[in-house]
Amino acid sequence: MSIHIDRLNTIFLREISKILQQEVKDPNIRFVTVTGVEITNDLSFAKVYVTVFDEKNKKEIMKSLEKAKSFIRGQLSQRVDIRHTPELRFIFDDSIEYGNKIERIIKDLHEEDK
Repeated sequence: MSIHIDRLNTIFLREISKILQQEVKDPNIRFVTVTGVEITNDLSFAKVYVTVFDEKNKKEIMKSLEKAKSFIRGQLSQRVDIRHTPELRFIFDDSIEYGNKIERIIKDLHEEDK
């Protein structure tokens, strides 16, 4: 991956986080955390990985993100100086959930050994 793409990933992560916290009016989106961004080499798509505070409403929150996608992309085009703003794809990042599950399993195994 190029240094240019790495830098754009970082800039997009920071700017999308700001937009979600400060500018999107939907209350469902307030507790969304952007965990990573992967922009394709041709700058046509950006995968935006997110986690949510309230896992029970995950589907509803992901729908809200889809609805706000064009607004977020428009804000990015004003803030980031690139010729073409990539199409955004929001993806739920379950790595934290997976890590917690592994941690619980290890804890349970240690308690069984005692």
